[in-house]
Amino acid sequence: MITATTPKGERRRQALVAAAAELLLEGGFDAVRHRSVATRADLPLASTTYYFDSLEDLIARAVEFSGNAELDAMRRRIGEVPHRRRGTDATVDLILDLLVGADGPDEYARGRLIARYERSVASARHPELREVQLRLRGQLEDLLADVLRRSDRVVRAEQLRRLVAMVDGAVVAAFTEPDPQPRRMARGALLELIDVVAPPAPQHPMPPHAVPSQHSAVPHRAEPAPHRGESAQLRAEPAQHRGDSTPYRAEPPL
Repeated sequence: MITATTPKGERRRQALVAAAAELLLEGGFDAVRHRSVATRADLPLASTTYYFDSLEDLIARAVEFSGNAELDAMRRRIGEVPHRRRGTDATVDLILDLLVGADGPDEYARGRLIARYERSVASARHPELREVQLRLRGQLEDLLADVLRRSDRVVRAEQLRRLVAMVDGAVVAAFTEPDPQPRRMARGALLELIDVVAPPAPQHPMPPHAVPSQHSAVPHRAEPAPHRGESAQLRAEPAQHRGDSTPYRAEPPL
């Protein structure tokens, strides 16, 4: 393999990777061959061996390319998710929007989902793919942790793996059905366990200074108004000198 050290070489290398990723999505691993990749990229056949050690190396780069594209799309979606406390149904639907998508006639989305699980299964036989899948899986778990935090849920690393495994198993099982509905099957499984693997975060009690005190809750009582004639008497009495404790007595009239 020759390292693509020039801009032109790097562009050609990336074109071959993108072409292999497209073929992988359309027809699986059997569709990725030297000639088919070169034809799709509109490059000479020799370029596939010029820039890559082997076909397996090219496939591994294509798998990483596809996986990173999916993760980038998930990041953009998560960036639009507001932080608020979500219930069971809302949290499950948000997770499935990212991992599975909608059930329906969208063949392109269905093909991407199938290709993702084909990559996972193939990594069991190919060590170069396993390393790529481990890196992609780590980033996926980080994104799920972000989603759960934005939903005010407790995040634990070991439970994240359990959550992903639960969705993966349900989706793969759904694809064996006559009428595959992977989202519906994964949703049923998650609804039963989401509050176990990612329970709602505990709500903190109101701090003491935020609770109104007993004194502040008692309304101020106004002093009663003096009786008629009393105010005149008070005005007639001169004020005492400061420090004089002897009450003032009016002198009797002469």
